[in-house]
Amino acid sequence: LSMTHENARNATLKALSIAKKKGILISLDPNLREPLWDSLDNAREQMLTAISYCDVLKISDNEIVWFTGLEDYDEAVAKLKQDYPNLKLILVSLGKDGSIAYSGNNRAFVKAFIQEDTIETTGAGDTFCACVLHYVLENGFREYDESELESMLMFANAGASIITTRKGALR
Repeated sequence: LSMTHENARNATLKALSIAKKKGILISLDPNLREPLWDSLDNAREQMLTAISYCDVLKISDNEIVWFTGLEDYDEAVAKLKQDYPNLKLILVSLGKDGSIAYSGNNRAFVKAFIQEDTIETTGAGDTFCACVLHYVLENGFREYDESELESMLMFANAGASIITTRKGALR
């Protein structure tokens, strides 16, 4: 969201440039919020600029289709990896259907934990992303095998599921 307006965008790009030069791990959740942008073309351009700095990308199912024009998530991820070789870990959140993680040539899918007492889903994506980053910090950033990706997703899906049972930002 810090890319929607020029001053914040300039500060974000400067921070990304400094972080990249220092070898700091960079993650991004594009979090497309259409009403905040002057145009979707500008949103795509700015978000793709941010992706060019990233090591870890968490992207939703609708965002990856929008970015790549591809309906098949495996094909869409392959395109992102080809266009942005800096991406070492890509996570596709599928809402109530679960999530997929890609690292190197490894892929894992884990179903979501559906809660009967869900109040709202606000914050589920942020919680998912935070849980993934926790996993990365606890286990080191590297290429993960399928079993490790499954563990990562299990933890992240569980965290996202739990947060839906709490009142979020919209309440």
